[in-house]
Amino acid sequence: MGSVPASPVSLCARTPHVAPERLVGEMVPPPRFDSVRFDTYVPDPNQPSQAEAVTVLSTFAAGLGGPADTTRGRRRWFGRKPAAGAGPRGVYLDGGYGVGKTHLLASLWHATDAAPEQKAFGTFVELTNLVGALGFQQTVQTLGGHRLLCIDEFELDDPGDTVLVSSLLSRLVEAGVALAATSNTLPGKLGEGRFAAADFMREIQGLSARFRPLRIDGEDYRHRGLPEAPAPLSTEQVTRAAHATEAASLDDFPALLAHLATVHPSRYGALTEGLRAACFTDVGPVPDQSTALRLVVLADRLYDREIPVLASGLPFDRLFGEEMLNGGYRKKYFRAISRLTALARDAKGLLAE
Repeated sequence: MGSVPASPVSLCARTPHVAPERLVGEMVPPPRFDSVRFDTYVPDPNQPSQAEAVTVLSTFAAGLGGPADTTRGRRRWFGRKPAAGAGPRGVYLDGGYGVGKTHLLASLWHATDAAPEQKAFGTFVELTNLVGALGFQQTVQTLGGHRLLCIDEFELDDPGDTVLVSSLLSRLVEAGVALAATSNTLPGKLGEGRFAAADFMREIQGLSARFRPLRIDGEDYRHRGLPEAPAPLSTEQVTRAAHATEAASLDDFPALLAHLATVHPSRYGALTEGLRAACFTDVGPVPDQSTALRLVVLADRLYDREIPVLASGLPFDRLFGEEMLNGGYRKKYFRAISRLTALARDAKGLLAE
């Protein structure tokens, strides 16, 4: 490097306050999916449902264009003429891991001919966090003027959140908002492939008629069990890399976990703003489920922003105890391990700098 980087920042010293307008404004595809489009999705020639999904979603996006108060185009893509107020108003992408559901969902967002402030993209967790930050009625009012809401990783492991989001979506559909969603496997079905559309439709109950299931077949290759986590580094290695890397953070892991309890999860994106690397020392087992769920959200925000992670202490595949990995939130914990592991692999180049 030509110059000495600034000293690393501490996430524990950050207490971001995010205006409601910013929370909604940041509901866009994450940096990892900034450049994806339908024409960059490469369908498997052995899986015709993948090419069909591109065609159907492209038509859906085209139907969402035009004046904001026009609903006829939204229904035309389904190839039928439902009675006023009836018929599907959204699409559910039903597929296993590794078939490109998020790529397609982000492509739909990009392809929809509407201003960014008229369409929103977020994970299920981000949507529930938005309701927690704004309140239910303000969230309905804020999102009700949108053309499209894309929900990635719809989660059914928390009945309360499922009812909350189902009620929210019902209100948004009444306001004319089109919906698109993906989901992951149910607890207890990790590694079994697809998340059944029937499960999704049953859980959202009154909204089921609003969604057209779109099956996407393909090889399930990314989550056949936990990935092997890289060996942890020494505290000296992590500290040295943090000081040698521009815009890096450096935190004691137990202190960071305690700090996360003081920051609303909707602000974790702002917490990591501007980072090029996140460095943790003394990584150890997560002590309880509330802390674990906050760490899952942080892992998602780091992954979305492609921020590499260096850590000393325990490897990431030992973060969560057996009781957690066998419990109702296991899907979240497996995802966090997978993503932190990927980010640890991404950080290898920082050690050579």
